[in-house]
Amino acid sequence: MRIAVIGYSGPIDKDPVKSLEEICVQTGRVLAQKDHTIITGGRDGVMELVARGAKEASGTIIGVLPKGARGNPYNTINLDTGQDYLVRSLVLIHAADMVISIGGEVGTLFEIVTSYAYQKPVILFRGTGGWTDRIAPTLIDGYYLDNRRLTKILQISSIEELMLHI
Repeated sequence: MRIAVIGYSGPIDKDPVKSLEEICVQTGRVLAQKDHTIITGGRDGVMELVARGAKEASGTIIGVLPKGARGNPYNTINLDTGQDYLVRSLVLIHAADMVISIGGEVGTLFEIVTSYAYQKPVILFRGTGGWTDRIAPTLIDGYYLDNRRLTKILQISSIEELMLHI
């Protein structure tokens, strides 16, 4: 399965990303160990830490990059879309079978909403901050962004729970 992992960008040695290092690296590692292809936005932050964990487990990581961006050193493949960040996010979501969200700002919110609209299952890794946590209280019946109920948005709080839903 192709699994996109989305979330905070930014330096990996500064919060909020630094405090999520263990979760991100473990997420990448367990996905790779289960032979999933990991797709990220290809840059720093959550994307880099997840890619590092996946690479440690000999996984395949595809970085879907916006125009002019450099990929992190752990990507197996850097795909330069030649597009801005939002259009790049559309490519990222369309390429995925499932999406995992860890923290994140407005770009992550866009990717969560886009995933839902295109009926891609979403898993919110609770307790990671940003829009991953902020969107949870808005869910209808705890699972849906609107009354169409296009796909479930699941909430987990551990790697063990994550593996139950993959």
